[in-house]
Amino acid sequence: MRRGWFLPITAALGFSFLYAPIISMVVFSFNENNLVTVWSGFSTKWYGALLNDPQMLSAAWLSLHIAAISASIALVLGTLAAVALVRFRRFRGRTLFSGMVSAPMVMPDVITGLSLLLLFVAMEGALGWPAGRGMVTIIIAHSTFAMAYICVVVQSRLADFDRSVEEAAMDLGASPLRTFFDITLPIIAPALVSGWLLGFTLSLDDLVIASFVSGPGSSTLPMVIFSKVRLGVSPDVNALATIIIGIVAVGVVIATLLQLRNRPHKGRA
Repeated sequence: MRRGWFLPITAALGFSFLYAPIISMVVFSFNENNLVTVWSGFSTKWYGALLNDPQMLSAAWLSLHIAAISASIALVLGTLAAVALVRFRRFRGRTLFSGMVSAPMVMPDVITGLSLLLLFVAMEGALGWPAGRGMVTIIIAHSTFAMAYICVVVQSRLADFDRSVEEAAMDLGASPLRTFFDITLPIIAPALVSGWLLGFTLSLDDLVIASFVSGPGSSTLPMVIFSKVRLGVSPDVNALATIIIGIVAVGVVIATLLQLRNRPHKGRA
């Protein structure tokens, strides 16, 4: 009996520890009071204040723009790196190449941000590009470390790939390039989508690296939120976080429904 109650109680405590702060933040986003810890009545005025805050809106748009571009660049580079590591197991410098691809995952963000800042300063002095720090430097920095995570995701999918499908396509006359686009990419498409979403999330969530490589007028959403939180948590920040949580929750529900909808078709097949 004790063993039967232990797992549910432990799971309940664990989920409470994870989600109770999020639920409290959502609740206090509808608080009328300026103090986030004192409830004085239900109100949606902070959502209106958020929509009328040009700094927050411009930072959110900039972060979404940077995340989409950097995730797309990292997806291409990470996929190429994964193909090279899985399909070409023996080439000169493979160990060094694999270590360089994996390094951003284990490197502290402070070290990565500082090294990229020094690189951009040296490139500006030698080549005149990039001219200052801004959106371009943030995209390059985010693509650098997001590529490592995407490479791992795609590499794990390619490791379990059935090469006989590609061999059959080439036996029928397809070129290696057409085989890659017509056979390989559709099969590993779920891994590509997962890798892109992971890169998008990592870029949207980054604060430390962006703080090193950003400049005036290129403050991302985490940087703006962090600057506001340092002066005290504002209810409009809770409203913004609630909106983001709602978007993520809708995406998870849609993905779950699509998976449940496709299961019967697979069973019939």
